[in-house]
Amino acid sequence: MIALCGLDIPERNIYMDKQSGKDFDRPQYKRLVRRMKKDDLLYIKSIDRLGRNYSEILEQWRVLTKEKGIDIAVLDMPLLDTRRGKDLMGTFLSDIVLQILSFVAENERVNIRQRQAEGIAAAKLRGVRFGRPPRPLPESFDSAYRRWKEKKITGTAAAKECAMALSTFRYRAAIYENGELM
Repeated sequence: MIALCGLDIPERNIYMDKQSGKDFDRPQYKRLVRRMKKDDLLYIKSIDRLGRNYSEILEQWRVLTKEKGIDIAVLDMPLLDTRRGKDLMGTFLSDIVLQILSFVAENERVNIRQRQAEGIAAAKLRGVRFGRPPRPLPESFDSAYRRWKEKKITGTAAAKECAMALSTFRYRAAIYENGELM
């Protein structure tokens, strides 16, 4: 926002999605593309703000520049400014830089996901539990569980007695059988 506001762009012409750039199914991006028309200029802070998927970045760039006829200026990479170098050599250089930066953007997304998975695995090894802590078992659980196991009552009746859904009762009963919950 700071970089774009520094260009004296009216705030109503700034579109920002607050979600991952993994694809182009983003509401503000779609709105922006609908409003763009021939000879408009699109400023992008950096190519990874446009997207994080190599082939989709290239496709969107083609749609915006060739089909819609708009110019794009990437602020972090002056070589990616379609207003300059409209000759064959300028187009060639822009295409090479775009492909390299698109590759880097997607590669960074892959690395982020890998680091995230490694961090989660390491946390689990340290005993970190994810998610909401389970509710304590109701006082009636042990009695209901035993009568259910002895087939004196149905699972539905046991779950109702414990004020749980049947699936929750079965899930908690399986854990209880393994001695994980007392």
